Amino acid sequence: MSDLVTGDAVVLGLRPARLPSRALAICLDLLVLWTAYLLLSLVLTTMVLDLDGAAVAAVRVGLLILVLMGVPVAVETLTHGRSLGKLACGLRVVRVDGGPIRFRHALVRGLVGFLEIQLTLGSVACVASLVSARGRRLGDVFAGALVVAERVPVLRTDAVPPPPPWLAGHFAGLDLSQVPDGLWLAVRQYLTRVGQLDPGVRRSFGERLADDVVAATGAPPPPGVPAVGYLSGVLAERRRREAGRVRETAARPVPSGSAGAWAPEPSGSEAGAASEAAAPEEQGSERPSGGGFVPPA
Repeated sequence: MSDLVTGDAVVLGLRPARLPSRALAICLDLLVLWTAYLLLSLVLTTMVLDLDGAAVAAVRVGLLILVLMGVPVAVETLTHGRSLGKLACGLRVVRVDGGPIRFRHALVRGLVGFLEIQLTLGSVACVASLVSARGRRLGDVFAGALVVAERVPVLRTDAVPPPPPWLAGHFAGLDLSQVPDGLWLAVRQYLTRVGQLDPGVRRSFGERLADDVVAATGAPPPPGVPAVGYLSGVLAERRRREAGRVRETAARPVPSGSAGAWAPEPSGSEAGAASEAAAPEEQGSERPSGGGFVPPA
């Protein structure tokens, strides 16, 4: 795994490509390029038979430069570091900071690659890749690029380290309501990858996260507690509270038959039947009781 670290102290999960896979990808690319060059050279040679030998030689040299140097540069620029051979082998060219390459990176790699791969039959490129810690040839070094393997097995994410036992219950009264969700996410990601960070980066990044948590909660960590222990303790307290709220919600009984319970509205036929049943009662309620005189209508 590559040891590249960004400015945010995030270790890039880049796996440099090994020499056998890179050699296979280059062989596939060269096979396609030389096949295309020979076919185009045959076609153009038949078209310029009427010209003199110098013109034919100039056409062949121009075609050689176009196919063997221009095409790889154009393909890597348009595909952001993926040629046909690299695509078949699961490789990709990226910048040393993990970003996609641009035209200048592809141009430098193409020019130097023509010298160290094709003119020397790949011997210079093999020696440079074996000497380099990340398998970079001279074109990669001059261009500031790196060939990485994209088809890598998914690594299991490490669990969050538990807080020290003597910190159990220490953060029970801490106000965590002002800690933003983005900071919680950064703390969790830091703790899950704390074993992969460089010791200096781990310490500085952990102290910065701890300062942000202290600023949000208003309570400093206990004396002598490192940043990793403080962050793991605060995160464990947050998880304990969330688990408690989930248990309370699950154990809370659902009220039934309450006065404010929702009841479905009657349909049109039911409403009509109810109004018809209520109409005689309303008419009967208007008649006086006791058999009194009722004037004619």
